[in-house]
Amino acid sequence: MIAVPQFNYITPEEYLEMEEKSDIKHEYIDGYVYAMAGANDPHVTISLNMAFIIRNHLRGSGCRVYMSEMKARIDNLKRFYYPDVMVTCDRRDIETQNHKRFPKLIIEVLSSSTEAFDRGDKFADYQQLESLEEYVLISAKRQRIECFRRNLEGFWVLQTYSYEQDNFQLSSINFEGKFVDLYEDVTF
Repeated sequence: MIAVPQFNYITPEEYLEMEEKSDIKHEYIDGYVYAMAGANDPHVTISLNMAFIIRNHLRGSGCRVYMSEMKARIDNLKRFYYPDVMVTCDRRDIETQNHKRFPKLIIEVLSSSTEAFDRGDKFADYQQLESLEEYVLISAKRQRIECFRRNLEGFWVLQTYSYEQDNFQLSSINFEGKFVDLYEDVTF
């Protein structure tokens, strides 16, 4: 995710304006922007497969599925991230064209360079989104999914899936998927 920080403080509004004109994507953390590195074939393929199967599941539901080109905004932390896949069902998200503030599901495909950040600080930041029900980490090295779900008490509970189970569930959108579909065309 984070490749090269640019050390000039800017406001969230300046960031959004800059990002509209930029040829490369940047994430925004506390007034500073960070250029994003590109992704490899397994990462892109897994993201596309997941977005595609979720989109087919949610068709006609009023929920929207976004891939890595749409930002998630965390207002109280002044952060913008580009999740690999994001689902929002909140009508308030229609009001903004370049970011979403009320996702219910965020999915990150892990890579060697981003795994620690995705598991740590980014997950902690995403937990500030009151609308977020489920945070999913997908391995690009082997067939494995980790689903963190917010329970009724507000605690995050982990459920892990692996290829031996054939299927996985995304509770936030009432979806059951197959590993064979998620990892289609992926070479490890």
